[in-house]
Amino acid sequence: MFLYKVNNLLKQQRVHQLVLMGMLLLTLSAKSQFPPAAELPGSTAIAADSPTFVAWASRCDFIAGWMDITREELGVVNYGLPEYATQSADNQVLSLGDGGVATCFFNVPISDGAGWDFAVFENSFDDAFLELAFVEVSSDGEFFVRFPSTSLTQAITQIETFGTLEATQLNNLAGKYRGGYGVPFDLNELSGIQGLDIAHVVAVRIVDVVGNILPEWASFDANDNRINDPWPTAFETGGFDLDAVGVIHNQDNTDVISLNESAAIRIFPNPVHDHFSFESEQIIESLVIFNASGKQVYSAFNVNSLEIVSQSWSEGIYIVKVLSDSHFYTFKIVK
Repeated sequence: MFLYKVNNLLKQQRVHQLVLMGMLLLTLSAKSQFPPAAELPGSTAIAADSPTFVAWASRCDFIAGWMDITREELGVVNYGLPEYATQSADNQVLSLGDGGVATCFFNVPISDGAGWDFAVFENSFDDAFLELAFVEVSSDGEFFVRFPSTSLTQAITQIETFGTLEATQLNNLAGKYRGGYGVPFDLNELSGIQGLDIAHVVAVRIVDVVGNILPEWASFDANDNRINDPWPTAFETGGFDLDAVGVIHNQDNTDVISLNESAAIRIFPNPVHDHFSFESEQIIESLVIFNASGKQVYSAFNVNSLEIVSQSWSEGIYIVKVLSDSHFYTFKIVK
């Protein structure tokens, strides 16, 4: 009887250990389910000089946030100008402060296309010191819809002023990538929401995440998790630092192009799979293909037809630049 009880107890302990191990593995898996830092395998970061961008914000309205939301006597941040958030990413930034808001407008409305539609740039100096912001869009400049964000960072201990975050624990939050790399957003995630036309987005609003984890000050993700990021940042450059908003698809450049009639160039099929074909009625001086991050993945010279093997390419948008008869032509393909 004694041995039976001992064996039974050992079995129960073993089951308990297995359950704990399973929970730990699930937790670790959950903590690393989102894309990693820029240039790592699986990252969605898009380089500022990527040819995938067709336009940038043309105007920015700004409401400055507090240096320290718990000490309003310190005043609001005062670093940068709203125009620093327009045009291409160049490390000239507009600091938002705690809860600050920047609203960017565009000469041509952003529109939903294949894959990512726009990207937001911050200026972090490395992959770990990350200051975050919510991203919202509007079809009329008044009614805004927020992208559903996720933060899996622990919210028990406050991350201090120069503390660090892990990109794999963050999703749909601007600022998860270092300076020079944009966090991309796909308007299709917001399809079907009344009052928002994802084929006609005139404004992108960036709202600083207040990193304080105390309930009365905290910012919350779409699952009501408190978002923990470096806090306080009680200086003139505090909070999220907006560098730029780059447009990938707008109403002038939404659909994937597979035929350029003026150059009599065809790329097919599109979307592509393990391979695709290129044809032209005249000799092409050069053909260069870039991925969404701006990295060259293929090149060919002095051809008028060829088959390109793309089996090893990651899924996403690719830019094809063709030089023919001293003219440049640009195509987008999707895998």
